[in-house]
Amino acid sequence: MMTQPEVETVTTSPPETTTDVQYVVISDEELEKPYRVIVENDDKTPMDFVVMVLRLFFGLTIERATSVMLEAHYEGHAYVASFPFAEARDRIYAAHTAARQVGYPLTFYLEPDD
Repeated sequence: MMTQPEVETVTTSPPETTTDVQYVVISDEELEKPYRVIVENDDKTPMDFVVMVLRLFFGLTIERATSVMLEAHYEGHAYVASFPFAEARDRIYAAHTAARQVGYPLTFYLEPDD
């Protein structure tokens, strides 16, 4: 007759980690200031897709969108347009969502427009 091997029971506790979260509160005044939307170059997103996103989500003409795309291509990044914070954030989110849905890493970021 075969005997069952002994199974050792090991109890583990969850890892002890600390996550520091920093919350930044932006005043209404700061939210109304214009923020610059910047597009970053990458080696995966097709140029025509970038132009389409710039036109669709940021309202650029085809000439301006092409110019912005080429500047980002050659310089690494390019200024797209300035909007109030919430509007800029929402436009970037929509553009990122559209790019991710088709598998492109197209990236935009915000910076204060001084």
